[in-house]
Amino acid sequence: MAILQIREVSKSYGRIQALNKVSIEVPEGSVFGILGPNGSGKTTLLSIILDVLAADSGSYNWFGEGSSPDIRKKIGSLLETPNFYHYLSAVNNLKITHEISGRGDAGPAIDSVLKQVKLFERRNTKFSTYSLGMKQRLAIAAALLGGPKVLVLDEPTNGLDPVGIIEIRQLITALRNQGHTIIIASHLLDEVEKICTHVAILKKGVLVTTGNVDEVLIDEDAVELSAADNSRLFELLREFAGIKNLSKENAFVYATFQKGGVNLEEVNRFCFNNGIILNHLLLKKQKLETRFFELTADVHENPL
Repeated sequence: MAILQIREVSKSYGRIQALNKVSIEVPEGSVFGILGPNGSGKTTLLSIILDVLAADSGSYNWFGEGSSPDIRKKIGSLLETPNFYHYLSAVNNLKITHEISGRGDAGPAIDSVLKQVKLFERRNTKFSTYSLGMKQRLAIAAALLGGPKVLVLDEPTNGLDPVGIIEIRQLITALRNQGHTIIIASHLLDEVEKICTHVAILKKGVLVTTGNVDEVLIDEDAVELSAADNSRLFELLREFAGIKNLSKENAFVYATFQKGGVNLEEVNRFCFNNGIILNHLLLKKQKLETRFFELTADVHENPL
């Protein structure tokens, strides 16, 4: 089931086309990454689906029902830098946030979300004493108030140190395991690879591709091999059917195949039958950076 359907959404700022007929479906229970360089239209798209901006054309619907204030209450969001009162505690900040959100009674929900984001022990501490990572976790706690089914997060690890990044990624994974659907805008390849199940890649406001992360970001199987005589191995593999590219690097020979087009057992048998015993045989994924560069080549920054 698609929890969000976006159909040919377009948005312009004067002469700048921020989004051009973007269509995306977000499956229920997924961590859906909207990936692209700065200026690709990620934040504009999130702002539209959260009713912060109006699209010039196109449509979208949540839960198969369109968009309305009641439906919006089922969606928690973090679009900007956390904006809390520095002199108030986490609990008091969340009380104010929850009252503004209108998502039902706060009550014990505040303690619950603080436990989810691992800030319960610091619940009575002033916001001003928090690290950046803690502030971001408190913002996610605010988004969780009232039990929304969906979380929409814009660059949730932006500006954090490595420890803070790990904490947020672990939290997102835990929230997905608890049944939330999470939509994340990010320019970080590593982030999408580590925590997202699905991805849509934007380039200058145009949807380049969308789907399961592995299907979108990997289009080749790369096999890493070695033997006692790698030069002889290299020459032999020239005769093996299905290899798209063959190279030697350091202590290994690399052979690339069309995705799903390699059988390691057949490769091993072919080498053995031709007098070469492999001492290393490993299926590797194409580097994410390589695939992303292929998909977004010639993109120039144009902040939106």
